[in-house]
Amino acid sequence: MSTSFKMIMGLVLVSFVAACGGREEEVVFTDPTPAPIVAEPTYSKY
Repeated sequence: MSTSFKMIMGLVLVSFVAACGGREEEVVFTDPTPAPIVAEPTYSKY
């Protein structure tokens, strides 16, 4: 393989590892607020 091809592939590999390697997912905890309890509307059709 040519030297320029090896250099390009090396740079691609380094950039891929830098972009995806040391990233940790941030965990976010939220306090769920309960939905308000509302009576369903009743319709007297008949």
